Amino acid sequence: MARRGEEDVDWGGAQWIGAATSGVTAEGFVVVERGDAMEGGYQSMRLRREWEVKPQLRRATIRVCGLGQYELTIDGRKVGEDLFTPGWTNYRKTCLYDTYDVTTQLQRPGRHALGLLLGNGMYHIENTWRYTKFTGSFGPLKAIAQLRIEYDVGPAEVVGTDANWRIDAGPITFSHMFGGEDYDARLEAEGWDSPGFADATTWDAAAVMDGPGGRLRGASVAAPPIRAIEIRKVVDVSMLRDGVVIYDLGQNASMMPRIQVSGASGAVVRIIPGELLGDDGAVDRSSCGVGMAYWQYTLAGKREGETYFPKFWYHASRFLQVECVQVAPGEPLPTVESLENVIVHSICEPVGEFACSSDLFNRVYRLIHWAQRSNMWSYMTDCPHRERLGWLEQTHLNGPALRYNFRLDQLFAKTMNDMAETQLEDGMVTTTAPEFAVFDSWFRNSPEWSSAFLCIPWQQYEFTGDFELLRIYYDNMVRYVDYLGSRAEGYIVSFGLSDWYDIGPGEPGYSKLTPNGVTGTAFYYQDTVTLAKAAKLLGRSDDAARFLQQAETIRDAFNARFFNPDTHQYATGSQCANAMAIVMGLVDPDHRAAVLQNIVTDIEEKGITAGDVGYRYLLRALADCNRSDVIFHMNNQSDKPGYGMMLAKGATALTEAWDANPRSSQNHFMLGQITEWFFHDLAGIQSDPDGPGFRKVILKPTVVGDLTWVKASYKSVHGTIVSEWERTSHVNGTETTFTTIIPANTTATVFLPTSALNSVVMPPGSSSLNDGTVKFVEVEGGCTVYEITEAGTFSFTLVTIT
Repeated sequence: MARRGEEDVDWGGAQWIGAATSGVTAEGFVVVERGDAMEGGYQSMRLRREWEVKPQLRRATIRVCGLGQYELTIDGRKVGEDLFTPGWTNYRKTCLYDTYDVTTQLQRPGRHALGLLLGNGMYHIENTWRYTKFTGSFGPLKAIAQLRIEYDVGPAEVVGTDANWRIDAGPITFSHMFGGEDYDARLEAEGWDSPGFADATTWDAAAVMDGPGGRLRGASVAAPPIRAIEIRKVVDVSMLRDGVVIYDLGQNASMMPRIQVSGASGAVVRIIPGELLGDDGAVDRSSCGVGMAYWQYTLAGKREGETYFPKFWYHASRFLQVECVQVAPGEPLPTVESLENVIVHSICEPVGEFACSSDLFNRVYRLIHWAQRSNMWSYMTDCPHRERLGWLEQTHLNGPALRYNFRLDQLFAKTMNDMAETQLEDGMVTTTAPEFAVFDSWFRNSPEWSSAFLCIPWQQYEFTGDFELLRIYYDNMVRYVDYLGSRAEGYIVSFGLSDWYDIGPGEPGYSKLTPNGVTGTAFYYQDTVTLAKAAKLLGRSDDAARFLQQAETIRDAFNARFFNPDTHQYATGSQCANAMAIVMGLVDPDHRAAVLQNIVTDIEEKGITAGDVGYRYLLRALADCNRSDVIFHMNNQSDKPGYGMMLAKGATALTEAWDANPRSSQNHFMLGQITEWFFHDLAGIQSDPDGPGFRKVILKPTVVGDLTWVKASYKSVHGTIVSEWERTSHVNGTETTFTTIIPANTTATVFLPTSALNSVVMPPGSSSLNDGTVKFVEVEGGCTVYEITEAGTFSFTLVTIT
């Protein structure tokens, strides 16, 4: 069983080891689409060591870090269930290690063997004719491991990586995070990681070397591990031509194939993944990057058949093109006896469930859910194929949408460390973290992206009540806001990517409708307000007052530059510009209604035009101003760009572009913010600011459109909260029943939508009102407000008289 490692352990007896010469230099990562080739080295490496275990073993634990990716075995059997270990980091700053309790595997006294198989991962990406997004290296493959054995009697023993280990090239002949993985079963050395392997005498001695520079760290900065989550059956198989078969997996997801094959030694099975099919029926990789990428298995020719499951490469796929190649012309083709679709991603705990009476909305929820799952890795990747980078704007713009579905506290804690490690001396935080690709200044520096450094810890506090991330990174956050101030002119921040992938003239990409000064300055304001709140929470009253004053100055400058009081529009009047101004509190209250009406009018005329940044604020502006009816109608359609159009075009995971453009990614969680509306507004499950972490709950359901029922649950840190409503015909009009379950040690405030023509009654026989558990508070803003002071199940019935 694996445990994430502890901090600051004694690595005595263990050294970094690898090949004596690799031909690979430790160059920094630079982004190049097709750069200079990096010389050779091992594509994969096997490392082994034997030792004796004495009787009366009490406990055995091993700590291990193998770079770029490792698989650990004892006596030929894999240790643990984790895949793609260790997690991806900036290896010059942090190298993650894992700790495994291997007492059971070593109970037998006598000879045992440790084996490590290494592959490149994100650690080393070289140029190749296959698809290569960027190139770079942190150095040659290497590993450090320390096995500690404790006995009932006598001192503990340590078996560590050192010059006594032996190394050899592994059977993975091509290991590339973008181009794929080639595995040659003819190069397997049977028993290489078991005791008594005779051929070990021909292997090279390991060389002791320096690590890549990063500190060995464990639990505090590690994301939950990657594992095989489920196995899904293939839904359809069709022959494209002789020896080429298309497998339809039915669902676009981050996956790896497990195949059983038979055939002659040297025969090849190539598996090409893709999200779409072309007009010719073949896999179309245009959404996955320019260039070929695949798994390739070369058969050993075993009589009983062979099984292949990849080691270090995964891909988002809906379709697999399996090509069988014989050893020589005229020879029989290898046979694929079975193929399984193994879904792989982080084991972050699922915590939310949502369903409603709208089949379209249910499909939208699943569409987004699959994209969220597919991108849960060592950090939230943008897409599980073309880039696999941690673009930061998605982490906070989709933060609530993600957190309502999955427990992401640990993953986001790692993301905070990743961001801290990218922060430059002047305070700038890069747009991706870890920063594997150093983009040019336009893509590398954008306030809407880097403000995740403040948004993530604040959202963590709101969802969990834990302000540890705010405490740890407070000084870094101050440095970032000071950096924005240093780049501002008259408190206006006019650089960055703005509302990426909005709908305007031309192809999606750069913001078409919203100037970057609007979004940059808005985030400068919001970040400063967040700093003030964090400072107050941390007892830094002087800082809180200073940042509040600074925020007011930014607000005044923003309105002076961008607001037109005659038209009640901000800048270009885009949905993004007006909505951000409302949600962030930049609009003067006297103009709020008019700005909102401009948003509504624009939606009625054009549909959705807001993009990556603006859409979340569009949803929040409408919902917070009681216009969820506009959200409903805006998304309850398939004719204009939006979720319905994606589904109508056959998408099974959320696409990068609103119109499901086939040249854009078909598995991107970027635009999935409506999930927040499903939980926060339709079901009404909200955390009360007076009791963060859902210690105090607000239940404020929204009855909208032609929805007849909504059911949702959220497993907060204090327990599972349930909110359901259903409306049916009543003799006098419509009857709506609201039911909620409040967990122990929490309280709730319930806002039920009522008017002068409505009445709210408790169900017959309920004593809740009489015993004080439910208390009427007031009628406010079209809602009747109740307080629930004890845990339990509560129902309210609303009769709307017509």
